[in-house]
Amino acid sequence: MLYRLRTSLPWRDLPEHFGPWQTVWKRYRRYAADGTWDRMLTALLALADTTGDMDWVVSIDSTIVRAHQHAAGGAADSVSGL
Repeated sequence: MLYRLRTSLPWRDLPEHFGPWQTVWKRYRRYAADGTWDRMLTALLALADTTGDMDWVVSIDSTIVRAHQHAAGGAADSVSGL
């Protein structure tokens, strides 16, 4: 499963030595549904934090770009007055 996530290949292209792709996919979906992936991530984060292998750096960007509601989808030459 991790090989597939790391390489971003389609499930059907999973190498044969991992077994049938359908079996791996079903296990992946089961882990997602029952919270196994969430528990694994929580445990890995706790371990990395305890051993000092992770820095808690947070970056918050409050940039907002707004356009007028009529600005989307208009033709480029339809600007009046130019």
